[in-house]
Amino acid sequence: MFRTTLRTSVQTFITQNIVLVYGLIVINLLFNIIANVGFKLSSGASNFRSFLFWQVIGNLAGFITVLTLTGLLIFIPMHIVIPVTMGLTVIGVQIFASKMMFNEPISPSQWLGTLLVAIGIMLVRGK
Repeated sequence: MFRTTLRTSVQTFITQNIVLVYGLIVINLLFNIIANVGFKLSSGASNFRSFLFWQVIGNLAGFITVLTLTGLLIFIPMHIVIPVTMGLTVIGVQIFASKMMFNEPISPSQWLGTLLVAIGIMLVRGK
């Protein structure tokens, strides 16, 4: 009984705040990509100053992802938020950062893995 009532109230709350929830998901994804790009650029830095600059960028972006994740946990249960945000991060970093920005090759098996992550996100969301 309590579980059904809780599920119904969570679903109602999400429906009423759908724009905020999707906005937090998009911001989380964007800053996760920025954080990973910052760390990748810091790993190839030619001097300490550049290394430190990209580390700061990566960590600030990471901090924003923590804030958005916390915001999402207000609206959505953890067992849904974590797989969705982590899965989207894997897909976003692989496609936008690795492929588009750094022109890293992605093998067919890695594309298959990306597809499976996307399917997993849909299954976790229940849609």
